[in-house]
This record gives sequence, C-alpha cells and structure tokens, in this order.
Amino acid sequence: MTERLEVLHKDPDDVLDYLWDWTEWLANESDTISSSTFTVETGLTKNSSTNTTTTATVWLSGGTAGEEYDVTNRIVTTGGRTKDETRRVVVSTQ
Repeated sequence: MTERLEVLHKDPDDVLDYLWDWTEWLANESDTISSSTFTVETGLTKNSSTNTTTTATVWLSGGTAGEEYDVTNRIVTTGGRTKDETRRVVVSTQ
C-alpha cells in the first residue's frame, strides 16, 4: 500500500511558513506535543521551526524549480508517543 503524501507548493524565491496541525490526532490520544523536529531534504532550506501543544510550523526557503522535496515533522508527546508525518514540497515558478 502506497501512502499518499500531502503536497505543498512554493516558488524558489518564497520564504513561507507551513503548518502541521496535529489537533485531531492528539485529541484521539488525549495528549499534547512536548517537542517537534523537522527533517528537510537537501536543496530546500529550513529557516526555523516552532511548535505549540497542538501544532508545528516550519519556515522554508530555496529549492530548485521542477524539483520535489520531502519534509518530515516528528513530534514527541507528553505521553511518550512519537509520530511522523511527511509532506512533499513541489517547487515551481507558476
């Protein structure tokens, strides 16, 4: 079974924030985010990242038009759970 990734779009010159909203998943687990890290494929730049108890945000820049990059957010919860979610960033000038 192939997992379908959520696709995000950006221009190579954009510096934008992208939000991972974990609210629904956390509500099902009765838990909150204690830490969040982002892994970004080479070619795309992670400028910074932040998190609240229910969301995680990463600021991205760069990338080459016509290329795709995977960005993974890993959260660790106060209840000791670890959860990853990967999204694909498609870079284009359109």
